[in-house]
Amino acid sequence: MNGATEPLLKKQTLTKQYGSVTVLSECDLQFRAGEIHALLGANGAGKSTLAKIIAGLVSPTSGSMTLNGQPYAPATKHVAELAGVEIVQQELNFIPTLSIAENLMLNRLPALGGIIRQASLHDQANRALERIGLEDIETTTLVSSLGVGRQQMVEIAAALDRDCRLLILDEPTAALSAVESTMLFEQLRQLREQGVGMVYISHRLEEVMMLADRVTVLRDGTPAGTAETQQLSTDEIVRLMSGEQAVTHSSEYRSRMTDTVAMRVDSISCGVIRDVSFTVHQGERLGISGLVGAGRTELLRAIFGADPAESGSVSMGEDPESRRFTHPAAAVAAGLAMVTEDRKHNGLLLSQSIRMNTTLNTLIKLFANWGIIRPDAEVQSTRTICQSLETRCSSIEQTVETLSGGNQQKVALAKWLLCDPDVLLLDEPTRGIDIAARQRIYRLMESLANDGKGIVIVSSDLEELMETCDRIAVMSNGQLVETFGRDDWSRDRIMQAAFAGYCTVGEAAVS
Repeated sequence: MNGATEPLLKKQTLTKQYGSVTVLSECDLQFRAGEIHALLGANGAGKSTLAKIIAGLVSPTSGSMTLNGQPYAPATKHVAELAGVEIVQQELNFIPTLSIAENLMLNRLPALGGIIRQASLHDQANRALERIGLEDIETTTLVSSLGVGRQQMVEIAAALDRDCRLLILDEPTAALSAVESTMLFEQLRQLREQGVGMVYISHRLEEVMMLADRVTVLRDGTPAGTAETQQLSTDEIVRLMSGEQAVTHSSEYRSRMTDTVAMRVDSISCGVIRDVSFTVHQGERLGISGLVGAGRTELLRAIFGADPAESGSVSMGEDPESRRFTHPAAAVAAGLAMVTEDRKHNGLLLSQSIRMNTTLNTLIKLFANWGIIRPDAEVQSTRTICQSLETRCSSIEQTVETLSGGNQQKVALAKWLLCDPDVLLLDEPTRGIDIAARQRIYRLMESLANDGKGIVIVSSDLEELMETCDRIAVMSNGQLVETFGRDDWSRDRIMQAAFAGYCTVGEAAVS
């Protein structure tokens, strides 16, 4: 650590309330220059709220802050940026109708006489992208055309390109592959050497133990403890987060995979996806791995009918009919469900209640008689599934936008579980979810597999796929290049396959 002993940012008795709900309670914390300070806690512990207060996105109910010893109370994000405070949020905040270059250089567009100098704009944007290894992206491309993982990398590039004294990163690697994460870590270490202070929010403890100088754990909106990272074990961190002794759960894997095919995908092509074929069996958990931009999300969207496939077909179970779904409604009717990667824009109605979001897909099918909604049944079903997933909320009428990211993800899962699908497509299902909740999701997937459901899991966390899946199919440059069983996979072999499509032109693997 490069660190000064005097705090760069100091918070005193910081409190934040939303109505009767207290999110932060008299929070006292200090962050230093030249230090990576990890901020940990379960979903709803107050991490993101604290980050937003520092970045000027939310005002505290009470308390005060100082930055470099001077009073600091940013009323807006722009005021915080002028003071040298930058944030990369878990939920991305791009303007989708602008190009990558325009989003990167927003608020500092190079102009002469009110006219943007396009050559200078794109030169600066290219330099920012090259800094984190994104030389292959065209800066004229609309940012909305990128997948969430690459959007995350572009937003990180924008933050790293600005002069800042304090950088806040909220789950920065949630949608990144191991390669992109490694490149990011190198940039953060360089910033630390330059004296920049960093607040690093993550549920991935292995990253924290490797990267952070100090760790603070929040529990129920209050700091439960701060210590040098080297003084803490993973079990101690989990105990601080939960308030209880860490419980070791058996990670012994048991396959539920049968010989019966639940879904067959034949030669699907769509945009970057080229001629992909695979099968998923009843009771199987099939992982889809690959680099950001390899086409993993695009593949699921093409199967589900969210994007129109150009060729190929999908067949479900014993049904001999092969079809190409042109709308998600047709896929749902055939027994498919999909939890999207971008819950904020594609998965949830943020301004509506937990109850409405949970029952929206099944309102008429499960909760109506002759077209008349049975509210008691709707309420009971929502409460039951919220309890099952341990969704933290004040009531099922709480709006989804007021939930933490992890609890929003649980609601996104809940609405599809009520549909009782034959095959469930999960795109980054544990993104932004804390350790305990992640284990609950794993147990849920095991239970669904035990019931004979086929599950396709896209994840940027290779360890997650290796822990939970029967097989792992690897996407590379729009192709499915290889499929591994548990007996023959390794991290090295999977990573080699992930790069294969960018080195040679080969045929898609069929399994």
